Amino acid sequence: MTEERTTTDQGDANDSSFDFSWRWNHEHLDFLPEKAVWRPAGRELLIADLHLGKAEVFQAHGIPLPSDGDRGTLNQLLALCSRLQPRVLIVLGDLIHGRLGLTASLRETLLALPSLINCPIKLVGGNHDRHCWISDLPQHSSYQLGKLWLSHEPECSTEKDSLLNVCGHIHPVASVSSGADRLRLPCFAYDNVEERLLIPAFGELTGGHECGHRYRKWLVVEGTIVSWHNPAPRSRRRRLVR
Repeated sequence: MTEERTTTDQGDANDSSFDFSWRWNHEHLDFLPEKAVWRPAGRELLIADLHLGKAEVFQAHGIPLPSDGDRGTLNQLLALCSRLQPRVLIVLGDLIHGRLGLTASLRETLLALPSLINCPIKLVGGNHDRHCWISDLPQHSSYQLGKLWLSHEPECSTEKDSLLNVCGHIHPVASVSSGADRLRLPCFAYDNVEERLLIPAFGELTGGHECGHRYRKWLVVEGTIVSWHNPAPRSRRRRLVR
């Protein structure tokens, strides 16, 4: 059973952005327009898929991608932590895009990050993090937090029936269309069959994957979370062969 309501963020009187409060059993989670999840019970901030250093990985392969994506991603993270003052920041994998992107400058920034956001960081290792060792930032395996099972890729815990799997990896997006216009928007997506919540990629230089009609979705639209009901899929008419 879930209970939903929209709320205005009261963290800053000048901030008109909206989050979305959602309940899964006894867990209360806030979906944030910064593409993050806030768990007020323990003051945990959950994000996934920053893919820092992605531009540098592309550059190493001869693709001239500009190097300003990390700045935008990290500035948003600093602003969000300053506003919410989390007890801990939990990164659900793919903090780094790849070993070639882990430059000396980025390594230095990550070492300073806990001090900059004024809280510890817990990293659940993702597939892109496997060969990216950072001192003082060990990679943890999936684990339980309250009634949540936190992982990078979708997983089932040993207590599948009683835990909600919260994960990244998929970079969920939803397609919204009107006539010839079509948008792909990042979203939070809930699967009530597998009891799984997918959270959108936090990084600026990330793509997205459409997770289909099976998921209940909440779109991230211009600083607001919008509850979205999928339109019924159109049935394709068979053309008669003459």
